[in-house]
Amino acid sequence: MQRDLKKMVLASLALGMLYSGTAVCQAEAVAQDDDIVDVVVTAERMPSSRMSTPADVTVITAEQIEDNHYSDVAEALQHVNGVVVNGGSGNGEQQVIINGDQRVVIMVDGQRLNNDQGVASGRASASLGMIPSVKNIERIEVVKGAGSALYGSDAVGGVVNIITKKGSKNETTIDLNTGSFGTHNYELTNQGSQGDWDWFVTAGIQKRGYFKYKAENGENVRKESSDYSKDSLSLRLGKKFSDSDSLRFMYTHRQQDVADFTRWDGTFHQNQNYNYGSITYNFKEDQPVQGFLRYGVNYKSTENNGHKFDTHSHDLEYQNGWQLGKNHKVVAGAEWHQSTSSNDQSGYNNKNITTQALFLQDTITLGDRWTFVPGVRMDHHSMFGTHWSPKAALNYQPTKQTRMYASWGRVFKAPTADDLYYTSVGYYTTLGNPDLKPESGHVETVGVTHEFSEKAVLDMSYFWSNLSNVIAWPEITTRTWAARNVNREKKHGINISLSGALSDRWAYEAGYSYVSTEYTDINARPYYEPNGYRLGVHYKCDRWKANLMGRFGSGLDDTNYGRNHYAIWDFNTSYAATQNVDIYFKINNLTNQMYYTVPTKQYPLQGRTFLVGANIKF
Repeated sequence: MQRDLKKMVLASLALGMLYSGTAVCQAEAVAQDDDIVDVVVTAERMPSSRMSTPADVTVITAEQIEDNHYSDVAEALQHVNGVVVNGGSGNGEQQVIINGDQRVVIMVDGQRLNNDQGVASGRASASLGMIPSVKNIERIEVVKGAGSALYGSDAVGGVVNIITKKGSKNETTIDLNTGSFGTHNYELTNQGSQGDWDWFVTAGIQKRGYFKYKAENGENVRKESSDYSKDSLSLRLGKKFSDSDSLRFMYTHRQQDVADFTRWDGTFHQNQNYNYGSITYNFKEDQPVQGFLRYGVNYKSTENNGHKFDTHSHDLEYQNGWQLGKNHKVVAGAEWHQSTSSNDQSGYNNKNITTQALFLQDTITLGDRWTFVPGVRMDHHSMFGTHWSPKAALNYQPTKQTRMYASWGRVFKAPTADDLYYTSVGYYTTLGNPDLKPESGHVETVGVTHEFSEKAVLDMSYFWSNLSNVIAWPEITTRTWAARNVNREKKHGINISLSGALSDRWAYEAGYSYVSTEYTDINARPYYEPNGYRLGVHYKCDRWKANLMGRFGSGLDDTNYGRNHYAIWDFNTSYAATQNVDIYFKINNLTNQMYYTVPTKQYPLQGRTFLVGANIKF
């Protein structure tokens, strides 16, 4: 009863804030900033105009992250049309799915977070749980479609590049919030610059005691052993030598103790330790095509009930670029990657994988309207030999407000260490397969973008893919699963999104996505929603902001998801009490919907969740 009263008070407070805010705004209106981002860097590995880039690109800006008080990258990505984020497993891993595909490259400032061991389930090889903070994010670029010609293995469904902020004004920020289920979050940020140096540091603590969820029978059920404790630290340090060159050091640490609530006895905790970083020398920064030399490391370790599995890697990357005449921008580079993976519980230790790669791409401007982008990448894998990934993309811009594009690209994904070696014999048996072949195929995308005005944009795209030697884990006998290459995986689908501003105060976005997947040789359960819908309504006036966002899906397998559809609403509102103090209130899963994030009925979505907090700058 006391908890229900608390929730009613918090909800009334939020509605009261909105009502009073509307009254204030009737006296004064403040125009919104232009949310359309013109320059992107991920699709071509260099800065390019979004309207001249032959790719399906979505950008989440720092302003959008701040306005919605997103708690992590997963929360921001799940509102992008054509993107699904699932819970991965009871250990807190979060996997992103683009165009119905888990084979996605995740990067921070161009450094890959994908590892050669894999994650808990499916074809993903990176967890969004590695990324502890959104306070240091300048923008997130989501590129849908084939990316292997520039980024190699894993870039089948697309690429997510998280671009961090460079420290500018000297400022310290404290973000404190508390809410349902014993949730408490504390984050401290400091940024600044002095002379040729700049820095951006964040440190955070996140805790939750448990959570409740809506069960299939309609009851609110407490999920036992669903607590977590997470600590994190991120650092970006920069040194500018001249207008053309600089040095950047990056380091991120995250440690989390997460209850594995999928265990039948509910007693196990997993301790996860992520450490990754890089040192990058950037040159030609004052040129149209930049270059860099980077050394990076990535370490992931998990301990579960005395059993440990870990993977660590070293990377060396070089990229250079040239403006050749008026019409050619060439980017080329080389990469070296080596990893070592171990899983003592599942029968393998110190398995090494080494990859070398070369890539070349030319962005050719053909008059004022046409852009042609051919490219090729060669990857040599220590176990699977050489793979070539060519691409060709064409962009046509008949007017300044309209573009049409088409792209074709070869893609591949090498088997992970778990695919090859994971073997566990018992009541449930899993058998890795060292004779697996890489997945390979091609992905095509055609699309059109039209800007009706500076703040109203329509994006439409159609994609299809055909992969062979697809890796799956079918149940070969009762309670025994084995890694196998199956024959084919075919996908096709559409993405349609419309975003705009109704006035200086009101803005919106709406989206629909469709994905169809066909397999041969197996009866697979795809990790996606066949029909996805996104809707957002945003209000901003003077000191007040409010956002209502919906995620909907239909056509799901009700045998595995509990129902064949879902509708989830998230709401947040904030008030700038002073120039340096923001008070905010959030309700996630507003209508307390039942939903399982993957088709196994083991990973329920957290029920209606209230959160109230303050962001203080000084």
